[in-house]
Amino acid sequence: MTPAVMTAAAAIVAAVGVAVTAGALHKRRSGALRDIAEPADIDTSDLGLSRTGPTVVHFSAAWCGPCAGVRRVVDQVCAGLPDVAHVEIDMDANPVAARKLSVLSLPTTFIFDAGGRQRYRTAGVPKAADLRSALEPLLT
Repeated sequence: MTPAVMTAAAAIVAAVGVAVTAGALHKRRSGALRDIAEPADIDTSDLGLSRTGPTVVHFSAAWCGPCAGVRRVVDQVCAGLPDVAHVEIDMDANPVAARKLSVLSLPTTFIFDAGGRQRYRTAGVPKAADLRSALEPLLT
């Protein structure tokens, strides 16, 4: 093998290694709920949040394939927790709300408490068990 072929092969192997590592890190973080330690003071009055209990808000778009998965998970969780409201916001129809909450990718899901404060946030499709465990403390 010539040195040029060996260099090209090494570069390809390195690129594949970097891609696999980046993909694994992205997948590990996708759909994981992140607790918001200090809720920011954001005006949420125009989002249609419930004032009697927590609200799950998820941003979607007609062209977003994984958004249907979020819708199914959120509907499943909300069916088991009747005091939890669900609001779906089309990012294309309401870009102002998306900018206000710094939504940079779809799907993005938030949990707000009854006071309208953001408590959790996730990008990707959350697991039903994770959503449920994040919502239950907000129901007391």
